[in-house]
Amino acid sequence: MIERYTIHSPFPQLATRFDLEETPGYKPYYNAAPGKLLPVITHQSPQGFSFFYWGTAPQWTKNKAVAERIINTRVEWIQEKPLLRKALMRYRCLIPANGFYAWRKMGKKSAVPKLFAPKQNLVSFAGIWEEYDDAEGKSFHTFSMLTMPANATVLSVTDRMPVIFNREQEVVWLNPNSNELQLLELIKPYQENDLTNHTVSPAVFTPEFNKPSLLLPAPAADQFGNLTLFD
Repeated sequence: MIERYTIHSPFPQLATRFDLEETPGYKPYYNAAPGKLLPVITHQSPQGFSFFYWGTAPQWTKNKAVAERIINTRVEWIQEKPLLRKALMRYRCLIPANGFYAWRKMGKKSAVPKLFAPKQNLVSFAGIWEEYDDAEGKSFHTFSMLTMPANATVLSVTDRMPVIFNREQEVVWLNPNSNELQLLELIKPYQENDLTNHTVSPAVFTPEFNKPSLLLPAPAADQFGNLTLFD
């Protein structure tokens, strides 16, 4: 399960990379966490950012853990669940990102977090979104990150990773005329040699901690719970 990622590039770089128009409201997130309002690019409005909450209403994964069915959607489920196939065709989005965090359990109460970052710096993760109403009738837009089995680089830490796209794949994902087969063919393992990784501070476990120091390699003492904050 992927519970954190980072999107911190300046907006001009994002605009160039994703061919975006000026979008008010963007700010960098060094610790993008579930429940936060984050930028996505939908295939209905690819010219700018939409800001959706990370977390999807649990409608089609009743037998899965609550945390996973809210923030991650396994690509293996798509062909098994009619609602997911519908979402794939109608409610696709890109999640701009500079990398993602994952952690390896060291014991019942400790874990070592790592940042996995693509060498090309700025990529996107595949996502689906939906609109739903809460108990009070208020509408919310939320998104879920598509995940797939981890490649060898990530597998040393966790068994899942985001579906990562390059520019060519993004064009197909955002094309409203793409068919189901074309979309599913985009879901391929990301090249192991194209991902860097290093241990980071366990401050990443605190959703409110959103500082550039999270990107820095953590000292050895930091890997086991002793926070060293650089800001």
